[in-house]
Parts: sequence; C-alpha cells; structure tokens
Amino acid sequence: MSIHLMVVAAYLPDDVVTQGQKLALMKICDSADDETRLSRPGLRRLRAWVGVGEKRCTTIVTELVAKGLIERVETGKAGRRAVYRVFPKGVPPIPSNDDLDARFAAADAAPKNPRKARTGVRRAAPSRPAMTHEDIDARALAAGEGVKGAGFHGWNPDEGEGRVPPVEPTGLHPWNPLGSTGGTPSLPSSSFVLPSPPTPAAAAAGERGGCPKHPVAAVSCRACGTNPRAARAAREREQAEADRETEQGWLRGFQADLDEARRVRQERPEDVEAARLLARQLARQGREKTRNGNASEKNRS
Repeated sequence: MSIHLMVVAAYLPDDVVTQGQKLALMKICDSADDETRLSRPGLRRLRAWVGVGEKRCTTIVTELVAKGLIERVETGKAGRRAVYRVFPKGVPPIPSNDDLDARFAAADAAPKNPRKARTGVRRAAPSRPAMTHEDIDARALAAGEGVKGAGFHGWNPDEGEGRVPPVEPTGLHPWNPLGSTGGTPSLPSSSFVLPSPPTPAAAAAGERGGCPKHPVAAVSCRACGTNPRAARAAREREQAEADRETEQGWLRGFQADLDEARRVRQERPEDVEAARLLARQLARQGREKTRNGNASEKNRS
C-alpha cells in the first residue's frame, strides 16, 4: 500500500486523466509497493473501486497504459492477478497551493467548449443589475434615450374621458322579444332548455327518451345523468348484480348440501355404508341384466 503514489494520482489535472481513469489509477497505486512500484490490484477490486463493468474496467486500464501512467508487467489469467508498474517514466511531484491556484485560474479562464470559443474577442464584464429607477434613468441617459418618469400615469392618452360609448351597440336588437319592455339589449336565452340531440351510440341503438327534470324534455341530459348511455350502463350493472346474486345463492345451497352430507356421514356412518352397498348391488344387477339381454339377442339371431 503506497499512500504517496495514491496522493500523486489524486492530484493529476483533469486534462491528463478523466474521473474514471483517476479512480482506477488511485486503486492501482493503493495496491503498489513503495520501492518497486509494482501493483496487483485484481479485477474484482478495481471494478468495485471505479464502479464500472468488466469491459469498461479493462478499457480504462488500456487507456492508462496508452497515456504512459502504468505499464503491464504480467497479464492476468485464471487464478493469477495481473501485475502493473505505476508511473514507469517517473513519479510526478505533488503540486503546491500556488500550483493549484494557477491551475484553477487557468481552468476558469478557459472556455467551456473550446470548439465554439471565439479567439481574439474580448468580452465585456457583465453589468451590475439595476437596483432603483435612478440606475435605469442613468443608463437611459448614457444610451441617448429620454428619461421617463417613475410610477404610473394618471390617465390613458389613447382613450377619451368616457369609458363606455353613449350609444347602444349596433350588433344587438334594442328590445327583448320575450316580453321585456325595457330598452336594454338582451342576449338569447340559455341553451340548456333546448332539446339536445341523442348521442351517436343512442341514435344507432334507436333509443329515444327525455329528461323529466327540465321543463322542456331533452333526449340526452349529461348534467343530470339521464342520457341513454348512462341508463343503459345502469341496467347492465343491475343485471350483472342480479346474476351474481343468483350464482351466490346456488353456491350457498350447494355448500349447504355438502355440509348436510358430511354431517350425516359423521353422525350415522352405518347408513352411509348401507347406501354404498345398495348402490353397488344395484350396479351389479344392472350389469347382469345387460349381459343377459345381450346373450338372448345372440340366441335369437
């Protein structure tokens, strides 16, 4: 177990190894010897440390070999672990705090996506958010725009003083044909009193009817639940409940007969044995009668 090699592997920068590669390298360093730097981590322990599958674990080890961080000394076989040498080209130094600060500053200044980075373009620092309306006025003056007064205006310049036109709307009739003598325009009556057409299923089944809860009968009333579809579903539920009750009654009677037969067999076993003997005797007589009848038919022929 080499703590020094594992710490060196932990401080490798992100542009050198990925997270999975760093975990695998730390496990190999954890199992390495301080002097020879030879390690036998084992595939099972390496997979558990990195948290990947067997094929991915083997691929990560191959990537570390390609980067020159480890090298294979012996390949693994059944019953024998593979042997690796950690840092064959030399052990890197552990970075100091100044080195880490410089590394983080360079990482923060670098673009998130180098392929889309605009080189040679100096970006302006983000402006401070405006805290009051005075900040907004100052920015408007700097941009050459006029300063608008804060708050809400007292009136609407796009409209007149009156909010409602003095004349009645021309789209409605000036009187109510249902009997009102006032001059206020009225809208047509609600549509719930009008007869509604039947549903497609009800029309196909030839169902007709009305809703008795309204003054004007309607063929279908979804609000009251009197449409033909709901009525048909209610009748089907009632029929299913009646069939179920009939079946349950038959099962209760059958169970009662079984209980009675069991009680008779327990209380009067001699009667049961006598009935069994009688049944056997009758069956035997029936077979003999059938045999005699077949013999007489052969004699006649």
